[in-house]
Amino acid sequence: MFCQDDLARWGGEVENQKMASQTSATPGARRTQADRSAATRDALVAAARRLFAAQGFAEVPADAIVAAAGVSRGALYHQFADKTALFRAVLEEVEADIARRLADEVAAAGITDPVDALRHAVRAWLDICVEPEIYRIALVDGPSVLGWVPWREVCKQHVFGLVESLLAEGVERGRIRPQPARPLAHALMGAGDEAALYVAEAADPARARAEMVEVLDQLIAGVTG
Repeated sequence: MFCQDDLARWGGEVENQKMASQTSATPGARRTQADRSAATRDALVAAARRLFAAQGFAEVPADAIVAAAGVSRGALYHQFADKTALFRAVLEEVEADIARRLADEVAAAGITDPVDALRHAVRAWLDICVEPEIYRIALVDGPSVLGWVPWREVCKQHVFGLVESLLAEGVERGRIRPQPARPLAHALMGAGDEAALYVAEAADPARARAEMVEVLDQLIAGVTG
């Protein structure tokens, strides 16, 4: 999974999404209604992302979001059915950024072995999980606001896909004992999310991270060939 072509693909998909949302900024071009709508949506998502990370979903009223975005309340409900729908759009951005960052970390380290890539990604994940928008939006509010099934649907589009692909490659290359990749990905994702919460909520995050690196390394060693 973490060969250079695949890493470029995962990162490129996120960048393509961002570029598509910025096409309305073409100098000298008359902005169409679609451009204005996209710009309004981007402003709402960006403002909500900052506020949800800082205060949590429940503590952020819609009026605060539209004020921060510089748009009207009507514009919010034209773009999104409600605040929960806006939260899902924010979560999708956060999850896409997590997947890109993990893939970029592994690519930058020049790692091609799938087991070594998984270990490296675990360390990167435990480094970034303490960031407010990841902790609050992806780990705490995600499942509580959307419900477990919709939350996991979003995860499957991004980080889960990376993990599943890596495991499948590990099995194919004989680095992981033969077994279905999908259930193993679910098990490791669950362990990874719990590890992230343990680290982010610890009184001593550095010590908690070291403890969880050791635990997750042992889990990975338990499935390797």
